[in-house]
Amino acid sequence: MRISKKKPTQYGGVFEEAGTEEKIKKIEEETAQPDFWNDSEKAEKTFQNLNMLKDGYYPWKELIDEINETEELIELYQGEDDESLREELEGQIEKLDEKFKPLRLKTLLDGKNDKNNVFLTVHSGAGGNEASDWTQMLMRMYTRWAERHGFKCEVLDMQEDEGGVKSVSLKISGPYAFGYLKGEAGVHRLVRISPFDAAKRRHTSFASVYASPEVDDDIEIELKPEDYRLDTYRAGGAGGQHVNKTDSAVRITHYATGIVVQCQNERSQYMNKDVAFKMLRSRLYEYYQKKREEEQQKDAIAKKDISWGNQIRSYVFQPYTLVKDHRTGCQTGNISAVMDGGIDDFIESYLHFQKEV
Repeated sequence: MRISKKKPTQYGGVFEEAGTEEKIKKIEEETAQPDFWNDSEKAEKTFQNLNMLKDGYYPWKELIDEINETEELIELYQGEDDESLREELEGQIEKLDEKFKPLRLKTLLDGKNDKNNVFLTVHSGAGGNEASDWTQMLMRMYTRWAERHGFKCEVLDMQEDEGGVKSVSLKISGPYAFGYLKGEAGVHRLVRISPFDAAKRRHTSFASVYASPEVDDDIEIELKPEDYRLDTYRAGGAGGQHVNKTDSAVRITHYATGIVVQCQNERSQYMNKDVAFKMLRSRLYEYYQKKREEEQQKDAIAKKDISWGNQIRSYVFQPYTLVKDHRTGCQTGNISAVMDGGIDDFIESYLHFQKEV
């Protein structure tokens, strides 16, 4: 019964003892200056950076201190024939392992934009009303996932129809939101007995998910007026009822890439336009990043048909219950938990898979 000591840098590179605490103290001193809030946007980014540093330092420091204390106890009582002491120490090791797992997962989030917020767009595909209902179910799944992790989830645009939701754009804000959810991009397939079929037959329907990171404003994505078309329209709800009486909703179409973004959630056309351009820059950044890496054909999921043969994950409700990721092989029969936001196992398996390919 023994656990080995490891130096801090051996735990995946997230924890760097030398210099990190000094950086945190320096930024905290900066936030205490009287003129710190003169530039609110800069101040907010500084706090985000501070929280990132703390999140990547103190949990590791606490874990390593506990590991060292536990090892000292093991060495102190080594050779003792005490069953209760052995069970206590084994329980402590299990607790340390549970603390280590989520920290180890974060070491896989080392992409350039993994720490950023994410724009998540879900489109219904083949399947009619059934597919729209499926899109609404996926929207709830991601909303519940965000709630579980204490992330903020905003509906930026939603196009409804009789079956549910034809398309929806979400912004999920929280540490490493894009890193966690980037693997959700792709076609999601549903198999169930359709509530829209009076004959109670089994139906297959599809929805696509696209994920892109929110990029910093200082990352320049040049947009000329001739590069896009900007349309305004009245935001509408289910049944054609208008949410407002002015053309405040905004749609932007980028000619070269065919990317279309929409926003109708904000109070004014100006605010909707601002959010829509942020979404467009995010999508363009992701698009051109993948093009530079010569992986556009592999990763540009939004360009694939939302139909049979292209799915990354299947959700089967009948005749048995199963959720299976076709890339990683990760699967579970607890489909209710998955639809309630329990997708962490799929996220973790994809992050490991991504490192291996």
